[in-house]
Amino acid sequence: MPIIGNPPLSFRFGVTFFAGGVVPNPIDIQFRKVSGLGTSISTESVEEGGQNFYTQQLPKKVEHENLVLERGLVVGSPLTIEFNVAMSLFEFVPSNVLITLLDRTSIPAASWLLMNAFPVKWHVSDLDANANEVVIETMELSYQRMQIIRI
Repeated sequence: MPIIGNPPLSFRFGVTFFAGGVVPNPIDIQFRKVSGLGTSISTESVEEGGQNFYTQQLPKKVEHENLVLERGLVVGSPLTIEFNVAMSLFEFVPSNVLITLLDRTSIPAASWLLMNAFPVKWHVSDLDANANEVVIETMELSYQRMQIIRI
């Protein structure tokens, strides 16, 4: 448990995919960056009869950002194969994704569960003969719902 007033650092985390009762693959838990953990509520403006000073703002629906994962290219990983199937055959197997932030002693400090996630974008960084850099694979997923897991 994190010490109050001492927030965890953002560099120690894991990403676990739970798809179709298959045991998560350890190759597919390591990413260099996770972004897109966010939600917002869209609203609808409703005018009240006789009220000209303001309009009522009513909650309409919850909207989620897409989850973006970055890692060094891993050839032949189950997750890469799943993305390839989705992008080339248009066949989707939604999975739940658990993102766990770890404290300095590798104990979970916070977790987010994204439900029914599926691929929407896949990108590989530029191949450049003049650069000495790791090839980065970027995966983007959309999901139905995000649940914060209390630790």
